[in-house]
Amino acid sequence: MPRIVLELPPGLNSDDTTYSAAGRWADGSNVRFWRGKAEAVGGWEAIINTPLTGVCRKVFGWTDNANNLNIAAGTHSALQVYQGGALFDITPFGPPTLLGNNPLAVTNASPVVTVTHVAHGLTTGDSVNISGATTLATITPNGTFPITVLTADTYTYTFSSNANNNTSGGGGRVIITPQKALPAGNIDGTGGAGYGTGTYSTGTWSSPSTADYFPRTWSLSAWGENLIANPRNGGIFTWTNNTSSRATAIVTAPTQVTYALVAPTRQVFALGCNAEAFPYAFDPLIIRHSSIGNNGEWLTNLAASTAREYRLPGGGRIVCGAVMGENLLIWTSSALYLGTFVGSLAQPWRFDKVGDQCGCIGPNAFAVVGQQAMWVGPNLQFYVYTLGSQPALMPCPIQDDFADFMAPAQTDKITMSSVAPFDEVRIDYPDSRDGVECSRYLAAHIPTLMGSPENAWYRGVMARTAFVDTPPSPNSYPIGVDTSGNMFWHEKGQSANGGPLSWFIETADNYLDPNSVMQMRGLWPDFKDQVGPVSVQVISRFYPQATDYTVSGQIMGPGQERSDVRATGRLAKIRYSASASPSFARFGNITIDATPTGRR
Repeated sequence: MPRIVLELPPGLNSDDTTYSAAGRWADGSNVRFWRGKAEAVGGWEAIINTPLTGVCRKVFGWTDNANNLNIAAGTHSALQVYQGGALFDITPFGPPTLLGNNPLAVTNASPVVTVTHVAHGLTTGDSVNISGATTLATITPNGTFPITVLTADTYTYTFSSNANNNTSGGGGRVIITPQKALPAGNIDGTGGAGYGTGTYSTGTWSSPSTADYFPRTWSLSAWGENLIANPRNGGIFTWTNNTSSRATAIVTAPTQVTYALVAPTRQVFALGCNAEAFPYAFDPLIIRHSSIGNNGEWLTNLAASTAREYRLPGGGRIVCGAVMGENLLIWTSSALYLGTFVGSLAQPWRFDKVGDQCGCIGPNAFAVVGQQAMWVGPNLQFYVYTLGSQPALMPCPIQDDFADFMAPAQTDKITMSSVAPFDEVRIDYPDSRDGVECSRYLAAHIPTLMGSPENAWYRGVMARTAFVDTPPSPNSYPIGVDTSGNMFWHEKGQSANGGPLSWFIETADNYLDPNSVMQMRGLWPDFKDQVGPVSVQVISRFYPQATDYTVSGQIMGPGQERSDVRATGRLAKIRYSASASPSFARFGNITIDATPTGRR
């Protein structure tokens, strides 16, 4: 009685015919490859039973000076923070708006200030904060005041003292911040003007957007123990760890920013923003940063200021950026730039293009692990960059499924994260088979980034709109957020928040004997640390394009040695699956008990 042993290398391979992948795993869900073998992913448990408000697009964990864990979550409609076992709304007031030159007018012997604020959208009784105004007619009318609307483009407020002349002024840096929560942004992308802003081939090549067609995403980072937050195409806000206070606008920073981050030099960067000089036009390739150690100083003409402005060459638009060691990576829609701190007062940073035709598809579609970065390009291919080298395509043997079913115009929702406990990079994305929200993921074992022969890719069905690696805090785990706003610790336990954890893994077609029809009588699975029952199926056929015959074996409990099965054919696939609470198994080799039955 011959016994056939299948010793399968790590990783799924499904982009070719099933027989072309013989001797490999071909399909699976919620099973990873770790230390060369397959195992079910860990479970997840709720961090808090209160869901977030809105659809979460970014989650970020950091610790304060007392080593307390904070978790910030940016949704399409709110900014919230988890601290001390509770959830707090810290949605900032806004948006901050930079007005035109000299937008204020006063009348002699009157405290009434008239503001020209085109298409302000405010109503009588709303309060606004005015900052950055210069003195006019002996008053400097900054502060917070209720307004009276005159027209769609003008309103008035009453200052604390009278002007002594009829004049207009205020200078070129008057910022108006409505004192009500930031309005909700888009949940979904719609496609639209400008390369990369929506569906493929929509708009003109390399032109900037003329409207906001993006789902609201956030960039979140830490300034010491404080939070820096930027809703895409909005201002930059800071939160100082007081749960009774909202995040507040850094009113001296640019007011329209694509992506914000904090550099190792303690400078806040605005990537893709409005220019410093009048008329303060938005330019999708401009980079501005604050002075070293001062996130409120952004003007370049101040004495000893290290704030500066740069413009990247080429076309397209800045999409996102990341810190890599002491350097910065900045992706446009078509290229990758490396930012290096050179320390010159005239030019503190320099930005060099390190790759072309390798832009990033969305603001969260990248991950940095040590000296390497991985991201998704606008062509839905995967790229990898190692400091000191050139960006390169990263082969993925399960890429077709990802590209073929990407939800149209929703690529800005793609989110990527490392999962340090398992040397993993994970890509959550919206799959059109499930709708327009993130519903599935791909993952790669990090050694593949180095060209390791362990080219291990895998995937799963799991709805996570935001995901982040383990925060720097004791007893924490990776964090994922589902479409309903529920936050979970991942890789914790062996259930789906107390419910059944579902997974499966399936081999490609393997010839048992190309010259003979074989009858399979049973399997000796090689399981380790099994928890819960595992179902065993054999899918057989007589020729590569013949009909599948599926036979189920015995459901195997922990410690069971053999699963009896009766299946006949030349080729066979083996499938393991489970849906139980708790559930786990790690898989070694497969031994098939088979005997020839004839040549037909």
